Amino acid sequence: MLVLVAPGQGAQTPGFLTPWLELPGAADRVAAWSDAIGLDLAHYGTEADADAIRDTAVAQPLLVAAGILSAAALGDITPGAVAGHSVGEITAATFAGVLDDTAALTLVRKRGLAMAEAAAVTATGMSALLGGEPEASIAHLEKLGLTPANVNGAGQIVAAGTLEQLAALEADKPEGVRRVVALKVAGAFHTHHMAPAVDALAKAAEALTPADPKVTYVSNKDGRTVAGGAEVLERLVGQVANPVRWDLCMETFKELGVTALIEACPGGTLTGLAKRALPGVQTLALKTPDDLDAARELIAEHA
Repeated sequence: MLVLVAPGQGAQTPGFLTPWLELPGAADRVAAWSDAIGLDLAHYGTEADADAIRDTAVAQPLLVAAGILSAAALGDITPGAVAGHSVGEITAATFAGVLDDTAALTLVRKRGLAMAEAAAVTATGMSALLGGEPEASIAHLEKLGLTPANVNGAGQIVAAGTLEQLAALEADKPEGVRRVVALKVAGAFHTHHMAPAVDALAKAAEALTPADPKVTYVSNKDGRTVAGGAEVLERLVGQVANPVRWDLCMETFKELGVTALIEACPGGTLTGLAKRALPGVQTLALKTPDDLDAARELIAEHA
């Protein structure tokens, strides 16, 4: 059984969209999306530097556009399940047919702007913990006033909070944690700091008419599968201020009988987690169009 997944914020790198725009029709699709949301996706995906694409309002629509574009290049496929990490959940909603491309890009543009505005209120950030035991690490984070905003499985936890709290974490690591690595994001996403963005996103969602998923959709909230389009959209809104439970998503993949996992562009993060948490499952990250042939072979075998 094949699972198709989409990465979250922080996966972007300067110029990563460039080779994808060389595919037939890709540049025209991206131009149309850019016009629809008022953001030059081609510029940010090809010419902009790391600081420019770190901006939440830019990074989020750019990631969703790249995910949709790379998945479309695979051809007409029917995965056994789909999921996305954080903003990648919106990409996954297009994979499942819950939202069309333009609706997804419109929603994520508003999401990015609202989260950037919320992040500007207080200086906040996120840091990954390398090593340690999850239960002990989570207890330590809570003692410091931090939120375990991403519980990613394979022993990886991402802490979120104020810069002062993150500095305290660096100085006082949980037992067994080797390093604390600051992430390239502009705020404490999936925490109470994002509450204002939830309200803004809820208003934006009112204008959308979601369809029920055509394939199994796995939610970050609790790793459960969601059968109704309205509930998928409701969860996309609330998830902005709730922790990402990617560990539970991978547990669900196991229960569903996953045998292969493909990560849409810019792939790498989620396949890395799967290699550690889902032994025996074949994985492939779409980084450039050069990966498409190998992905199609995997699809032919497992989809």
